[in-house]
Order: sequence, then structure tokens, then C-alpha cells
Amino acid sequence: QVQLVESGGGLVQAGGSLRLSCAASGRTFSSVAMGWFRQAPGKEREFVAGISMSGRNTYYADSVKGRFTISRDNAKNTVYLQMNSLKPEDTAVYYCAAQIKYNDYVGSASYEYGYWGQGTQVTVSS
Repeated sequence: QVQLVESGGGLVQAGGSLRLSCAASGRTFSSVAMGWFRQAPGKEREFVAGISMSGRNTYYADSVKGRFTISRDNAKNTVYLQMNSLKPEDTAVYYCAAQIKYNDYVGSASYEYGYWGQGTQVTVSS
């Protein structure tokens, strides 16, 4: 019902910035909440940030709060993750995900998200 295509990953030095984009198609974009997750080698997939269907409600993991910003442009069917002040521990594969919602809140558990992008690699060097 929802297809997600990501872009924007790459290699950056510590302290630098990247912006990830995720374009959605299929189901009406305005009816889904969106989230970003990441997974480093040998670690569990972890929640990074989420945004409700309207964009009015956002939620961030403590590890990225103040450095990362999630936003969405419903007219473009796209969600973004602006990542500033990047640290080597931010290195991971980042995944865009969507959950169908009937309210204007967003969840942080991976099982709540039924649709996932292919992932994009973010590498932060020292």
C-alpha cells in the first residue's frame, strides 16, 4: 500500500551534516505517520525520529534530540531527516518507515510500522 524510496546517505566527517529524504507513493501520504530508524552492525534497529500525519507532532530519541530534525512535505509526499553535528556513533543504515494512522500521533516501536524503505548508509568519520 505504501512504497518508500530513500536518498541522501553518504560519508561525512564528524561535525558535519546530511539530509535524508524519503519519497512515498501508493497510499495517500497524508494518512500515514512516518518514522526514521537506524541499525548499526551487531545492534538492534533503533528508533530515531517520528512525525505524525499532519506534521504537528514529532518525537525524537534522546541520542539525537537537538541535533536531528524530522519534517514532512505532504504536497511532495516526502519526509526528511536533517542531521547536524554528526558523530561517529551515528554511523548506521537508516530506514524510512510508514504506519497507517487514524489519529495525529506517532509511534516509536518498529512493529507499529508496516512499510519500510530499502535503507541508506550513513557513515560518519573521525
